[in-house]
Amino acid sequence: MSGLVALLDDVAAIAKVAAASVDDVMTQAVKASSKAAGAVIDDAAVTPKYVHGFSAERELPIVWKIAKGSLFNKLIILLPAALLLSAFAPWAIAPLLMLGGAYLCFEGAEKIWHVLNPADHKAEDLLAEKMNKAQLEKSKVKGAIKTDFILSAEIMTIILSALPEGLGFIQTAAVLALAAGIITFAVYGAVGLIVKGDDVGLAMVAKGRLAFTRALGLNIVKGMPYFMKLLVIIGTAAMVWVGGSIIVHGLHELGVHAPSEMIHAIAVAAAAQIPDAAGFVKWFVTAFLDGVIGLIIGFALIPLVTYVIAPVTARFSKAESSA
Repeated sequence: MSGLVALLDDVAAIAKVAAASVDDVMTQAVKASSKAAGAVIDDAAVTPKYVHGFSAERELPIVWKIAKGSLFNKLIILLPAALLLSAFAPWAIAPLLMLGGAYLCFEGAEKIWHVLNPADHKAEDLLAEKMNKAQLEKSKVKGAIKTDFILSAEIMTIILSALPEGLGFIQTAAVLALAAGIITFAVYGAVGLIVKGDDVGLAMVAKGRLAFTRALGLNIVKGMPYFMKLLVIIGTAAMVWVGGSIIVHGLHELGVHAPSEMIHAIAVAAAAQIPDAAGFVKWFVTAFLDGVIGLIIGFALIPLVTYVIAPVTARFSKAESSA
């Protein structure tokens, strides 16, 4: 009998350790996910454009296809890569983060450049017109998953860099997998709600019993185009802000302290002028200056990508397709 009691005590102790471990994994996953908030906002803001122009019944299936591709990117490709990186090349995390930050800066600057030069979109529009709906959907989903891969790589690297030292291999894998699931669910759940917002508004107008419900639905329908434009602006701002801050922080980690020290000094001086809102002012000035640096880097990368990297990539793609 005493042996059975001892066995039950051992089982209870193991259960407590397991519960504590699960709780710790959940806590670390949520905490690490919050560090990637800027890239997550960018991901959520970028995706709705890929369902633009399709019929209402195809919107959610397209979002679901992209979400499955995003999970594949994170769990099958990036998670093992992150674990290998953590185990064998932790020194490479900061440079890779900076590389991803540079990509975000480029993407943000390119969006602004396209707004200033709308003629750049004509070739894309002509190509889209020549495709049938099935081809266009396949092309859009493929493009969305490709963009998601870059953003997911940045998100996973940010999460990895935010984990405390000494975390075991299994715990690290569990935290990364859980964080990937949380972020994917949050991003594509939000995207699904966004793309169906106008349909919800139309349903409220058509079926609402109260005048208030119908009026609210009408305002939702009228407001969605403006909301989508606002989302693009927020996503673009998040790109250059997050990209710039990652590069500034990465330079500091690599021993180049001047940019971060200059930004810190300006932010502290600005915060001192408004003591009642010092914390917010310091954050805002830091984010603004990070964004300015990100924008400068992004615009500097546009000619490099357009005239050097893109032609080389296109040449390799042609060689692979002909092989």
